[in-house]
Amino acid sequence: MTSVFTIKELSKAEMLLQLPLIHQLNPNIEQNDYERMLNDMIKQAYRMVGIFDGDRCIGVSGFWICTKLYSDKYLEPDNVVIDKDYRSKGVGKLLLDWLTTEAKRHHCKTMMLDAYLENVAGHKFYQREGFTPRGYHFVKRF
Repeated sequence: MTSVFTIKELSKAEMLLQLPLIHQLNPNIEQNDYERMLNDMIKQAYRMVGIFDGDRCIGVSGFWICTKLYSDKYLEPDNVVIDKDYRSKGVGKLLLDWLTTEAKRHHCKTMMLDAYLENVAGHKFYQREGFTPRGYHFVKRF
């Protein structure tokens, strides 16, 4: 039996329901912090797309469409998470294909993303999908 997945952009209320899925990538985010950060990010044109198996959300990706001098207009997937039970089943590719279509619809010249150093499976996936490593993402915490 083959599952039929649906993909849709999420409302803020639907985004708030995705914390358990987000925890699979970022387990230390607290509910209050998640809500606060989403509020801030939405003000900065943050959007989120989800992929569903029936009523169950099995993957999400936040994203922004912005412009930088070195890339021109770009779409940046952010916190791409596929439920552990659905990995290596083509779900990530479907989600990335949706994001690629959205980038082209908005006349983006580039897609770029960050992937945690320890996410080796993610690195391999993105490289199969045509992404190439371009540099380092440095973080300074306060």
